Amino acid sequence: MTYATRHLYPATPAPKVALKVGGCAPFSATDYPGQLAAVIFVQGCPWRCGYCHNPHLQERTPNSAIDWNALLDFLNRRVGLLDAVVFSGGEPTLDPALGSAIRAVRRLGFKIGLHTAGTHPARLLEILPWVDWIGLDIKAEFSHYDAITQRSNSAAAPLRSLQLLLNEDVLFECRSTIHPQLHSPASVQALGLHLHELGVQRYAVQIFRTQGCDDDFLNETGQALQAYPGAEVLENLQKLFPHFEVRRC
Repeated sequence: MTYATRHLYPATPAPKVALKVGGCAPFSATDYPGQLAAVIFVQGCPWRCGYCHNPHLQERTPNSAIDWNALLDFLNRRVGLLDAVVFSGGEPTLDPALGSAIRAVRRLGFKIGLHTAGTHPARLLEILPWVDWIGLDIKAEFSHYDAITQRSNSAAAPLRSLQLLLNEDVLFECRSTIHPQLHSPASVQALGLHLHELGVQRYAVQIFRTQGCDDDFLNETGQALQAYPGAEVLENLQKLFPHFEVRRC
């Protein structure tokens, strides 16, 4: 969240039914493929991934950092200037008010994007009718999830969420943020193969970046990753998916 964003909406006590918003990016050309979007960052995440670049959003505070009604007013003034609104986090599906918030934004005429790690598949299923595009974070091979999330039994929910998306008529991509201390080149390739076998069509590998990360060890060992995870691995992944992308920044 930028300085300008923090001062655009004063922090006021949020109604109990309102989405708990931790920040907003008024303009983004990268968070929803092919669309100009505002990004709403929802408070709270059940996981503690070391490479998280929004660790300040992991906790849910008593009050929303940004008043929801003020945010809706802002979006109303952006009708015709933006194509979409993306709900990100944190983990947006953690918030029980997500569905009502999405419907309120959709009534303004925006397309709806969602960034999620798939932690709450039941809520994901509930909101699918109002969502146009989803970016599903796949942390690692499912047998290795707990080492990334630092939470026990964390793989079942995202696997269920992925299965839901594969069975529903919704445009989505899977993407994995990778770091050499957490993901060996062999494990990156194995993960891609597993996703291919499950039927994933769109996959992006996101190389770790230090921006926002507060893990000193990962930051120190995450420098100069231009060659990671290796040309051969990326070439093999390219062959598995009709749509494949490598993101390095």
